[in-house]
Amino acid sequence: MEKKKIITIFGTRPEAIKMAPLVKELEKREGIESKVCVTAQHREMLDQVLELFDIKPDFDLNIMKSKQTLTGITNRVLEGLEEIFMEEKPDMILVHGDTTTTFSGALAAFYQQIKVGHVEAGLRTFDKYFPFPEEMNRKLTGSLADLHFAPTKSSKANLLREGVKEEEIFITGNTVIDAMLHTVKDDYKFENELLNNIDFENKKVIMITAHRRENWGQGIDNICDALNKIVEENKDVELVYLVHLNPIVKDVVTKKLGNKERIHLLPPLDTNETHNLMNKCFMVMTDSGGLQEEAPHLGKPVLVLRDVTERPEAVEYGTVKLVGTDIEKIVSEANTLIRNKDEYSKMSKAANPYGDGFASKRIADIIENYFSISNIEIEEYLK
Repeated sequence: MEKKKIITIFGTRPEAIKMAPLVKELEKREGIESKVCVTAQHREMLDQVLELFDIKPDFDLNIMKSKQTLTGITNRVLEGLEEIFMEEKPDMILVHGDTTTTFSGALAAFYQQIKVGHVEAGLRTFDKYFPFPEEMNRKLTGSLADLHFAPTKSSKANLLREGVKEEEIFITGNTVIDAMLHTVKDDYKFENELLNNIDFENKKVIMITAHRRENWGQGIDNICDALNKIVEENKDVELVYLVHLNPIVKDVVTKKLGNKERIHLLPPLDTNETHNLMNKCFMVMTDSGGLQEEAPHLGKPVLVLRDVTERPEAVEYGTVKLVGTDIEKIVSEANTLIRNKDEYSKMSKAANPYGDGFASKRIADIIENYFSISNIEIEEYLK
């Protein structure tokens, strides 16, 4: 039987982390010719993940430009993929989540009537501007996809409400859990010496990321003011803030939190460092989507610095709490976890809804079944 050609497409570090274990799984399948295309929507941070997982892309669009716009990214991805698709004629492309690369990749495939598989499908906030542009990237990609790999039952329910056929939706868990089985080590030594010198045993170390567009301006200001208060009011707390390189974020954070005792500002870390910092820290405060999935796997409570989340399962399970960007609410919720052992234990021991580390295997099984490469039983993935 002729192999089916599958091209996996991604462009940012979060996508790469979550697609890497799937790429490695597809490489094992004899009936699949697996190829990888990166758009390099983000360049340096993407390359770190490729090196970590030993992935050598077959195609690299290298589209990243200084001060790039969403329109520019979309145009360059569409034009680059058109040429690749015409030459390669894949049987299916796989895209992930909610980036501009994701939507543009799905649209480029649709224009050439190529099948689309959407990994991490069905996440919704039901507000098209929060997060922006991610919410609409997800919805538009969902409208173009032929197979929807939903991480949870809630994600599947969202797709059903939008009219997606039930037989096209599969519950797989989230591939980020697969990735973490590769990266997290109990005896890990950091490459960053500052992290090796932090007393994780006796200090309550809070890991922070905050950079989303909807928090630019007043949101980041408020977050920084809240973090200052938390440190001032809790002498056993240290902060490690992984500061996004965008000057809109970096300049504000550096001005408000730089050179403060027990506050460490670091640039974004590579995937190994980030996952192992998360494993050693006390709790996480973030506006990131991925950390809401990763931290619960490690038993770390998460305060989400947003008013809405497309990942409500963790809120329902009790591992994540929405606190927005109100200064007093952020400080109050953080202090509760810092000072109340019972509340901390309740969040840290809640179940993780995002999977068991076998999402990539399930997705590969479903693709093989779809193309009649094998008769692997996939009925359970529909429930």
